[in-house]
Amino acid sequence: MKIALVGYGKMGHMIEKCAKDAGHEVVATIDVMAKDATNIVPAGDGKAVADAVKNSGAEGVIEFSHPTAVLGNLNALIPLGLPVVVGTTGWAKSEDEIAELCKKTCGTAMRSSNFSIGVNMFYKIVEEAAKIMAEYSDYDVAVWEAHHNQKADSPSGTALEVARRIMLGNKSKTQMVFDAFHEKPKANELHVSSTRVGFVPGTHTVFFDSPADEIELTHRARSREGFAKGAVVALEKLAAKIASGELEKGRLYGMSDLF
Repeated sequence: MKIALVGYGKMGHMIEKCAKDAGHEVVATIDVMAKDATNIVPAGDGKAVADAVKNSGAEGVIEFSHPTAVLGNLNALIPLGLPVVVGTTGWAKSEDEIAELCKKTCGTAMRSSNFSIGVNMFYKIVEEAAKIMAEYSDYDVAVWEAHHNQKADSPSGTALEVARRIMLGNKSKTQMVFDAFHEKPKANELHVSSTRVGFVPGTHTVFFDSPADEIELTHRARSREGFAKGAVVALEKLAAKIASGELEKGRLYGMSDLF
């Protein structure tokens, strides 16, 4: 497949390597500042992004840019009609808007807070554990995540998905809290805390705590490679399922639709 990469930072470079290792051709790398990108575009110029993709002859796009740029990029890319895989986080509140854009333009996109296969297994484990622990009122639950100090958003999209899975399994938790507490937390509040330090690729921990003991579930990424490989596989599957008719054009999909 001919692939265009929108966003050519550390993740973009890793995705390029994984795509080439899988036998794909990276026909364009697009960024606002990366000097080694094939196309340097002005910040906020969606038309320039779309033109670069069109001129490259790409058959699919992987978008891994920045939370401040992702919506502009998607509004420019989705109407092209190519399958678009989105790894940038920090735009969850606009998902309905992008889903409507897909519908209106017959464009197709797939988004995930984390493309790592291990993380997606972790989601399922956490959801099942939350159901089990919800039967025992002595156990409270919280989420903590850590990432490198260059990450632009917090909490991470992965942490938000972990928290959502906990709330699916434990109906007593109805509200996420991201800030520091200045009073006793309410029983319905799920604390999701974040640390930004050094070069941490990504660590996510769920705590189930009782007066008698504590249970911790942790996913610890060793590198960005797992995320990058997962994004390439996601684009492969998205394109194949659209071509076969298994998935329809004009929709915003998630990992559960592909795997």
